[in-house]
Amino acid sequence: MKNLFLAILTTVFVVSCNSVKKTTATLNSGNYDDAIAITLKKLQRNPDKKNKQDFVLLLEDAFAKASARDTDRISFLVKENQQSNLEEIYETYVSLQRRQDRIRPILPLQVIDENRSARFEFVNYTDKLISSKEKLAASLYSSSLDAITAASSKEDYRNIYDDLAYLNTLKPGYKDIKNMMESVHLKGTDFVAVTLFNDSNIALPVRLENELLDFSTYGLNDFWTVYHSNPLNEVSYDYNMEVAFTEINISPERIKEREVQQEKLIKDGTIVLKDEDGNVVYDEDGEKVLVDNMITVRCTYFEFIQNKAVNVVGRVRYSDSNTNQVLQSLPLASEFIFDHRYATYRGDRRALEDELYDRTRNRAVPFPTNEQMVYDAGEDLKNRIKDIILRNNN
Repeated sequence: MKNLFLAILTTVFVVSCNSVKKTTATLNSGNYDDAIAITLKKLQRNPDKKNKQDFVLLLEDAFAKASARDTDRISFLVKENQQSNLEEIYETYVSLQRRQDRIRPILPLQVIDENRSARFEFVNYTDKLISSKEKLAASLYSSSLDAITAASSKEDYRNIYDDLAYLNTLKPGYKDIKNMMESVHLKGTDFVAVTLFNDSNIALPVRLENELLDFSTYGLNDFWTVYHSNPLNEVSYDYNMEVAFTEINISPERIKEREVQQEKLIKDGTIVLKDEDGNVVYDEDGEKVLVDNMITVRCTYFEFIQNKAVNVVGRVRYSDSNTNQVLQSLPLASEFIFDHRYATYRGDRRALEDELYDRTRNRAVPFPTNEQMVYDAGEDLKNRIKDIILRNNN
């Protein structure tokens, strides 16, 4: 037991030393915030224990160096006096404040050997945060107005929107930012007119056609693309998307039958054990020895398979609405198979495996109509159309 205790103690000591070395290396490499994260994790429990002292000192050192680095960086950026520096200045103040907020809950910490509290020079950054945020907001707003005037492509408007969205997180409702965002979003959006053609010799169910054209059910979550299956006169469309079905092939209704002979050795109660001479065998207590009575059971299994399939073939074509140039033409194919199995048997059902016996509880069902078969292929068609759209957007 003593040896086990020593082994555990040694392991804990080695792990602790390794952790201190790792944190020291992180600190020395200039990754101050990573070092702070490690030390804070180590100091969450029992921070005043003697074996936690190295982490207290490391935290003290990492915080001082991180704060000095950030304040020096801000001083440089302010002296450089560039509008493009305003975001970094603000975000650096945010980092300074956030770092203090992470450390504050575990204070005070003690440096036992020096009989003092750990030193963390906290600064009130409230005024600096407010001031730098105001300057950044004004700069973003002004530069966005200039960018809107100069914008010549949808990509330009999307970049402007990103800046405005960032501004709106800084200062929600700043000036007329909501109207600006709506206007920029509209100008940066691709509008796609969707048309469905059925050139096959089988009619599409109306319900399926409506579902295929209802892009709200596709889960595309595409912020910059809008699909209209009923084009609006007031919208200038950028692209046309044609979904054309060229073939719908439906197989005949088929019933396949198979016959299988099943045989199994099973236990059927117990019997008295006898020796080779036919004499009853007794155990050491004088009781008759009983053994499993194994018998072979047989059964003829008749399985019926109802089968019907539909195959839908077509294409999805993208074209530029302004030039009518075909940009992409992609194949579209889907298949749905109706497969129903039921069975009967003759003989001892104990010879059947559970899966086969379960099928004997099934009965024949009516075959789905051609219309239902085409409709049942619809979910797979939607998924394939969605995949094509996602590939095209990428």
